[in-house]
Amino acid sequence: MISILLAVAILGYLSVVLESPIRINKTITALLTGTICWVVIAIFSQDDQHLVTEKLMEYFGEISGLLIFLMGAMTIVELIDIHKGFTVITSRIRTTSVLKLLWIVAFITFFLSALLDNLATAIIMVTLLRKLMPKGEIRMILTGIVVIAANAGGAFSPIGDVTTTLLWIGGQVSAGGIIKILFLPSVAVLLVPVIIASFRMRGFAVLRAQVSMAQVRQEEKMRGSMSVFIAGVVGLVMVPVIKTLTGLPPFIGVLISLSMVSLVSIMYHRKKTQEEKDKFSVAYALTKVDISSILYFMGILLMVFALQEVGILREMSNFLITNLPNTDAMIIAIGVLSSIVDNGSLVAATQGMFSLADYPMDHSLWEFIALCAGTGGSMLVIGSAAGIAVMEKEKITFMWYFKKITPLAVAGYIAGIIVYELQYLLTH
Repeated sequence: MISILLAVAILGYLSVVLESPIRINKTITALLTGTICWVVIAIFSQDDQHLVTEKLMEYFGEISGLLIFLMGAMTIVELIDIHKGFTVITSRIRTTSVLKLLWIVAFITFFLSALLDNLATAIIMVTLLRKLMPKGEIRMILTGIVVIAANAGGAFSPIGDVTTTLLWIGGQVSAGGIIKILFLPSVAVLLVPVIIASFRMRGFAVLRAQVSMAQVRQEEKMRGSMSVFIAGVVGLVMVPVIKTLTGLPPFIGVLISLSMVSLVSIMYHRKKTQEEKDKFSVAYALTKVDISSILYFMGILLMVFALQEVGILREMSNFLITNLPNTDAMIIAIGVLSSIVDNGSLVAATQGMFSLADYPMDHSLWEFIALCAGTGGSMLVIGSAAGIAVMEKEKITFMWYFKKITPLAVAGYIAGIIVYELQYLLTH
């Protein structure tokens, strides 16, 4: 059974990695792989099929909680976007200095990705840059910095990146613990590339004509942009607070927050016609949510839990611990690997490799995994959801990113690791 299960998992994972050449959507491959893994377990456990079903339902409870959380958070972001809520920030960027623009864009992206998520933030900021200036070398470098900043900001936030969210929902890290420990290393991941890029970014940018602030405020008032933006941000910030206070799963907090944002939207548009109300509804926002990503994670987690159930992941962890100098070396390698392979699935695999009994909540192992897996994807344009979104929107080639942005991302990755290790030595 073990050899068949491994063959199915490896074949499925290779199909996910080689999505572009084989032209099969990775969501379909992940779902097929995950479900077949459990079918294999059930077939070879004929005497205990009822027990297998019970274990599958237990695991699926965890998976469902994550998927509902992701869907709720994505819907909140889409509701804000429908109301043009992000223009509250983006429309107020007016500088023509390339250097100032670099720093403003970098830090807005960094903090916004911690509050929302790195994918949504990257799309928002790239859309802003496209409105601000015509395509050219400067805009392309700024979009590269957006990828680094979005991944760095998501790494220290429990809701900012799927890797940290997986660890938070899985009980490996606490919201307060991950923010406290990874904030400075995440800043270093961003700061070093921005400082290096600053030496290239001199002069003034030619910005496109922008609407006046009076017109911006008028449009915000018509759509309720400010009200929905504030409600959305407060709602997302309250999610970890609700979990900390009540101990309930995070999806409860995100559903409460989604309801709050929806109520604000309904109250704002209550006097409009039904047709106009529908344009700002939760139902419409759900049509814009990336369901494909949610189903992809379902498939990956089904596969990971299947490998965990039969003990394959435990054997893998023992092998790595035996053959590598230490766990830090393994985690740094995971970070580098996350620039090629999806970081969410890598983190899910490590959750099965190492138990909470050996490595309890907020252990340095989990915190270091969150940092490396969350920020390592910036080293290649295909290494993160934010990078892929930017590549598609800006038509950035793999080689251009590799030449211009990868050295910056590598410098930031190393800086983040150094700051984390120094911080660990000082606090322990």
